[in-house]
Amino acid sequence: MVKAIPEISIKVLENGSIVSPKGFVAAGVHSGLKRKRKDLGLILSEVPANSAAVYTTNIFQAAPLQVTKLALENKPMLRAMIVNSGNANAFTGEKGLEDALLMQKWTAEQLQLEQMEVAVASTGVIGEFLPMEKVQHGIAQLPSALEKNGTAFSEAILTTDTFAKNVAVEMQLDGVKVVIGGVAKGSGMIHPNMATMLSFITTDVKIEPSFLQRLLKEATNSTFNMITVDGDTSTNDMVVVMANGLANNQQIDENHPDWQLFFYGLQYVAQELAKMIARDGEGATKLVTVKVEGAQDKQMAQVIAKQIVGSNLVKTAIYGADGNWGRIIMAIGNSGYNIEPYQIDIAIGDVAILKEGRPQPYLEEQVTAILQQEEVVIKVHLHQGEENATAWGCDLTYDYIRINASYRS
Repeated sequence: MVKAIPEISIKVLENGSIVSPKGFVAAGVHSGLKRKRKDLGLILSEVPANSAAVYTTNIFQAAPLQVTKLALENKPMLRAMIVNSGNANAFTGEKGLEDALLMQKWTAEQLQLEQMEVAVASTGVIGEFLPMEKVQHGIAQLPSALEKNGTAFSEAILTTDTFAKNVAVEMQLDGVKVVIGGVAKGSGMIHPNMATMLSFITTDVKIEPSFLQRLLKEATNSTFNMITVDGDTSTNDMVVVMANGLANNQQIDENHPDWQLFFYGLQYVAQELAKMIARDGEGATKLVTVKVEGAQDKQMAQVIAKQIVGSNLVKTAIYGADGNWGRIIMAIGNSGYNIEPYQIDIAIGDVAILKEGRPQPYLEEQVTAILQQEEVVIKVHLHQGEENATAWGCDLTYDYIRINASYRS
């Protein structure tokens, strides 16, 4: 659908965040859902923003996600996004839905908005009710905490994450400067389709809402849907985009001459956030990138790339810096595709391991050194066609078990 666009077309902003586009402010406060850290965040657009979202495929969709869906089905336009961490409000029945609606209502009242102009998201422990007195107290603090700074919000949405995840880019669309900013949280339960984390993207571009939804879905498929940490898909997770139009460009739709440049910027923001999530996998020490080329179609390339990066045996080998390429072959064979084994090329970093299915001479020490780096790249060429895909993940460490064995303590 989209042709390649040179990276020089966009500028990555230093310290960029969700408030980098015109007309957005944000806040993050401590409401008491966590012992000390910030746990309640708000994004606000000064004018109504055309909005789009994609959601987890887990059949047990949490109450906040249901409320956000309802708001956007009513009208694809938002002014605010309220997010709490520390409690997922998932698998909480009718009371959970009532509580999510109360979060929406209280936020709207504090900001003097219509209730359906507010989206809701939650993340944290599943199956526990929200302490609504604390939530209400926290929401009351948010209006006075709003600022042109995204730091507090990005901290307020974290759970087991070890760092906040922010990015923003700037570009020219028909002579007008526009900005896209994004923030995400995600560290465990990461195997999206769509998507196992929370991500919020803001932009001051003017864009037709159904076209925004179409572009978000396509960007998600090649970015957030191509990361995996542990193979588990969460109950709460979503990506929401808010576009308030304050850049005052000519409205973007499929007939706009620069729509592909906007898509490239959106995809870049999503990809950088996705890579940060993969790098921050619970207990992870390395970012793993798997590039698959020569597939018969895009789906084949995507499935095989995720099969490799998601294999526990591949992940543990990378943690141990063990160049056991047989595990990569095993993962390809588990993809479900009928692939001619004596056409496959595999490289770890720049070291060719396999050529046309035949082992190549290489120094074990050289591969070990590559696998000890913080970023590891595995390249596979199937020689079956012209399609390619990239997936991102992390190694699997002892700390992953430690973190998840004591998640509620």
